[in-house]
Amino acid sequence: MTAAFTAAAFFALWCRAMSAALAATPSSAPDEPLLAVHGLACARGGRRVLSDVGFTLGPGELILITGPNGSGKTSLLRCIAGLLAPDAGTVAGPARARGQTLHVGHADPVKPHLTVLENLRFWAALGAGGGRPPEEAADAMGLAARLDVPARILSAGQRRRLSLARLLLSPALVWLLDEPANALDTDGVARLAAIVADHRARGGAVIVATHGPLPFPDARPLVLGHGAVAC
Repeated sequence: MTAAFTAAAFFALWCRAMSAALAATPSSAPDEPLLAVHGLACARGGRRVLSDVGFTLGPGELILITGPNGSGKTSLLRCIAGLLAPDAGTVAGPARARGQTLHVGHADPVKPHLTVLENLRFWAALGAGGGRPPEEAADAMGLAARLDVPARILSAGQRRRLSLARLLLSPALVWLLDEPANALDTDGVARLAAIVADHRARGGAVIVATHGPLPFPDARPLVLGHGAVAC
């Protein structure tokens, strides 16, 4: 009896603890922003590049950041990703609290001595799983025929495709993309648009910094200047 009672009591306590933990887990309900940026300011090299930037980002949304060179597009993405500490302001929300942001910068982090598949497997091993298989990610970006090709002999556009395929290896809610179309041809841009659309359809969200036009007609614009707020 004592053993049975103890097991039952333990199970009841475990259920209550799990319920409490679930209640405390950040929600990603459709009406709750995944990210909320308030009053963000940042200086680089002693010069203020961001001032009073604020916006929210909900499931399925895409924010397109534009502005002249030096306006802080890259710095803003790095602040949101936690790679750069802002001088003022906050970045909050379920995606940030759970580490559910994934940053792809304008420099491709490709290891030249590894093949396409080896690069993807390396990046997949760094994460906690939950994304697509490396072969499927390569196929989505048009690299299925180059899995065994060393990255050092890829073209600039192919290296960019490889970097973008990394997005599909992760279950991250929010993608932070810095000039994602750099070096891409027409097919590459179309594939980028397709994976972004699929990610948004699944409840994810995207923030893109760009100098040129991209095929995201329903994007919310964020033009950086003095006190930028997304429309």
